[in-house]
Amino acid sequence: MSALDVARAVHPFRVTGRVELVRGLLLEATLPGARIAEVVMLRAAGVQVLAEVVGFSGTRAQLLPLGSAAGLEEGAAAECRGESLTVGVGEALVGRVLDGLGQPLDGRPLPAGLVRWPVDRPCPAPFRRARVDAPLTLGVRAIDGLCTVGRGQRLGLFAGAGVGKSTLLGQMARQTRADVTVVALVGERGRELREFVEDALGPEGLRRSVVVCATSDAPALVRLRAGFVATAIAEWFREQGGDVLFLLDSITRLARAQREVGLAAGEPPARQGYPPSVFSMLSRLLERTGNSERGSCTALYTCLVAGDDLEDPIADEVRGILDGHVVLDRRIAERGRWPAVDVLASLSRVMPQVTSGEHRRLAARFRELAAAYEQRRDLILLGAYTPGTDALTDEAIARQPQLEAFLAQERDEPPGAVLDRLREAVEG
Repeated sequence: MSALDVARAVHPFRVTGRVELVRGLLLEATLPGARIAEVVMLRAAGVQVLAEVVGFSGTRAQLLPLGSAAGLEEGAAAECRGESLTVGVGEALVGRVLDGLGQPLDGRPLPAGLVRWPVDRPCPAPFRRARVDAPLTLGVRAIDGLCTVGRGQRLGLFAGAGVGKSTLLGQMARQTRADVTVVALVGERGRELREFVEDALGPEGLRRSVVVCATSDAPALVRLRAGFVATAIAEWFREQGGDVLFLLDSITRLARAQREVGLAAGEPPARQGYPPSVFSMLSRLLERTGNSERGSCTALYTCLVAGDDLEDPIADEVRGILDGHVVLDRRIAERGRWPAVDVLASLSRVMPQVTSGEHRRLAARFRELAAAYEQRRDLILLGAYTPGTDALTDEAIARQPQLEAFLAQERDEPPGAVLDRLREAVEG
């Protein structure tokens, strides 16, 4: 940075003002020169809370608090900080649990020597992204064998509530071969944070992870910023040359937080009540992960689908942005198989680039047999299918136990030699 750039970045005076209006979640203050996404300190008698500029109404800046606004009142002092939100990053964050703004949640102070890193950053330039050309083992046989993930790919995990998304994320975090895992939990129940860290992630997974959590009771802007904070931390490790696994649960709750922010700022609702800023936020955030010139960031985003409806606006938008999707089916979970991956509805767009010809041939044959069985499942279970009617269906029936054995996997069970298991399932 040149001396002129340094001089331009200096703020020789403080911009101060007063809160003029409090309306629901939104505060309006007179702050000349305030900028979108700038952090503002609000002060009242015995109360001090950070807020962020989210819009303007005439000459007033519209603010949303980054914490509890209890005790604030009209006339409260407002002071611009001259910068957007940043988070402290460094190797010492590994093994720590942070809140949605990057502050410690695990009862220990932040380590010394952290570097301040902007939370809202530009995406890597398209022609400066390294190509996805190597597989990344996630430790889940159904995914590694049939929806192989590439190092630097972005994948969606689509399922309704209670079908096993969080458990599957914990399995991936424990068994992946990435250098570091960054986990973002957005809108989770407070009770589930400790259970995820201690059970789903476990001591082994936490030892190589950074966890960022904004529980469901956090303000909408904090829940929204939690996704950006976690993404920024993952980007820092990627820019140090690392191979990062980024897990965000869930992108749906992140979109709902943006909806609250947008509606509070006066945006008109559009598709099913979501304002336009939700869809622009999704593409801006999801494009930040992936490969760069220096390292890789493989990203998995869970997406809640109400009533298992994949045409939900958020699910549809996310599926169009990402490089593949894995669908968890409630009916499969009810049959007792874990993970409840519906391989016929799942797809990895980079699998052809990161797998061998034999692997692709075996995976295609597996899908062909599974599709033949599913097409006539009702007839087979009712005993109405006549053997010999269709040769492919006959083979699918004969191989159904092997296909199910390949897809089923106990929690904490290593995937084994996936290609050998796949060959055994389809060829015997």
